[in-house]
Amino acid sequence: MASRLPLAVASVAAPPPAARPRAGLLEREGMLAGVFLTPTVLILGLFLAYPFFLGVWLSFSDKSVGQAPTFIGLGNFTSIFRSEIFRRTVGNTFVYTGFATALKLVLGMILALLMNRHFRAKRFVRAAMLLPFIVPTVLSTLAWSWMFDATFSVFNWMLRQVWALAGAQFVPIRWLGDTTLAMTSIIVVNTWRGVPFFAISILAGLQTINPELHEAAAIDGANAWQRFWRVTLPLIKPVVIVVLLFSIIVTFADFQLVYVLTRGGPANSTHLFATLAYQVGVAGSRLGEGAAISLFMFPFLLLVVILQLWYIRQEE
Repeated sequence: MASRLPLAVASVAAPPPAARPRAGLLEREGMLAGVFLTPTVLILGLFLAYPFFLGVWLSFSDKSVGQAPTFIGLGNFTSIFRSEIFRRTVGNTFVYTGFATALKLVLGMILALLMNRHFRAKRFVRAAMLLPFIVPTVLSTLAWSWMFDATFSVFNWMLRQVWALAGAQFVPIRWLGDTTLAMTSIIVVNTWRGVPFFAISILAGLQTINPELHEAAAIDGANAWQRFWRVTLPLIKPVVIVVLLFSIIVTFADFQLVYVLTRGGPANSTHLFATLAYQVGVAGSRLGEGAAISLFMFPFLLLVVILQLWYIRQEE
């Protein structure tokens, strides 16, 4: 019987793995992210960060047109706090922002609820509703300026016809010449311009609500107001809060509308932070003091952003 010969098993070493080609610079995630973010960072730094920090520096200096700035600390802030016009501007800004934002929220909510219904020419009406928001601010404000004109006012003409039917003599109303009416007028114009933004944004939130929720609430006996308060409003609350945040910031820092209509008058009754800062810093050549007035609104806006973001996070 033939003996079996042991088979020598030769251990064959595994071939070394093929060397991977070195990744190019643009194939590295960190490098690629940096390349894509660089233009954005440069734009933000050039148009946001640099003007902001320059404004902060100017607010602590006595910079004026044609003169080199000198650091004076809180001198500008002390000066504006003593100014009666500035104190009135603070009140004007809060009144203007508060009333305009409240009106835009209420009217925008009503329009959104109406636009959420089914009716003929719904798409056309929704598109037409955006016109006040998309028309350039200066152009639309000039039209309102003509409508508020004491001599050629459309509103005065309409009131004159009503007074004539009643057999009474009509005295033209100086809409932009009276301190109370001027503030009311700019609030009306700001509301007219901002309502479409509220309406379209809230309408987008309404579109996400499942109709079955309303049907279930109606079956349970809830009326229209209860369905809105208990079902609709809680579901669109995040959208409403974000819209309010943007509106408060834009309204608080409004410039074009007020400057075209009243330029802060009459008797400084409609000055806001932005218009007063322009009058003092640019028209009055006191750049440091104007920068201090502009910077004064920053803490309030920052506080609004922090509170609303905190509220959103608490809701989540």
